Amino acid sequence: MWTRKWFAAAKSAGLYREAIEVANRTPCDPKTLTRAARDMRNKEPLFALEAGITALRWLIAGYGYEITGLDVREAYNFTMEAAANAGCKEETLERIRNMVAADKSGDRFVSWILGPELNILKR
Repeated sequence: MWTRKWFAAAKSAGLYREAIEVANRTPCDPKTLTRAARDMRNKEPLFALEAGITALRWLIAGYGYEITGLDVREAYNFTMEAAANAGCKEETLERIRNMVAADKSGDRFVSWILGPELNILKR
């Protein structure tokens, strides 16, 4: 809970790098990060891209409350929109592909949702 508050405070103050650092240091609600990616994808695309990547990382790690396939898809889609706006779509796609391919969680939920789109075979 505190991470979400620190993340939101840093984001609101325009301290985007610091907000991402906080979100990467301790678990942060993936839905909060996805909303940041959605809201900032046009205005601050590099921040939005990193917020989305971090959301996906925490989703893969199993964090979040009542996570659905839609939550995973939104994190991915907003991240890719931000990447397109920042001019680094291919690099971002490769980062996501590597994270999803390395998913070793029990249910591999994120891999199950995004694997087909990323051309990653389930193991």
